[in-house]
Amino acid sequence: MAKVAQSQTLKRWTVILLFLIGAGGIVWFWLSRYEDRFDPQIRRIAQHYRLPPSLVKAVIWKESRFDPLVRGRAGEIGLMQVTAVAAQEWADALKLTRYSHEQLLNPSTNLHAGSFYLSKVLQRYAATDNPTAYALADYNAGRRNVLRWMSATNAPHARTNSTQFLAVMTYPGTRQYVEQILERRRRYESQFASKP
Repeated sequence: MAKVAQSQTLKRWTVILLFLIGAGGIVWFWLSRYEDRFDPQIRRIAQHYRLPPSLVKAVIWKESRFDPLVRGRAGEIGLMQVTAVAAQEWADALKLTRYSHEQLLNPSTNLHAGSFYLSKVLQRYAATDNPTAYALADYNAGRRNVLRWMSATNAPHARTNSTQFLAVMTYPGTRQYVEQILERRRRYESQFASKP
C-alpha cells in the first residue's frame, strides 16, 4: 500500500514538474517576443539618429520594460520615458506645429523623440572616453548633475574618464541606471548583429 501511495505521489510531482516546465517555456517565449516586438522600429529610428539600436533598446528596457503606455512620476511618457521638455525640443527641431505631449504614447513618436534627445546628449560628451556613460547619466539625472560630477575636486579626470565619473556620482541610482543599461546593451548587440 505504501509503495502505491509513493508511486502516485511521484506521478503527481512529475505531472506538476512537467506543467511548470511547460508554463515556464511559454512565459519565456512570450517575454522574448514581447521584448522584440519593437525591434524593426528601433533599428530604423536608431539608424536615422545615428545611434546603436542596442543602446536604444537597452534604454527602453530600463525606462519602460517595453510598455508604450507607461507614465513616470515626473511626467515622462512612453517607451523611452521622454519628458515634456525633451519632446518639445524634438518637436521644435522638426518644426511640428500640432504637437502635444500625449502623442508620445505612440511608440514610433516616442522612439523618435527619445532617440533625438539621446543623440543630442551623446554629442555633448564626445570628448570623453565613453560618451555613452555620460549621456545616460544626463538622460537620467540631468545635465546640471553631470556637470557637477564632471568637475568633482576629488576626481580630477572625471571630466573625461568615465570610471572616475561613475565613482564620484552622488546618486547611486543613476550609477546603477548607467551600469545596467551598458550591460543590457551588450546583450542586445549580438541580437541586432544577427538580424538584418
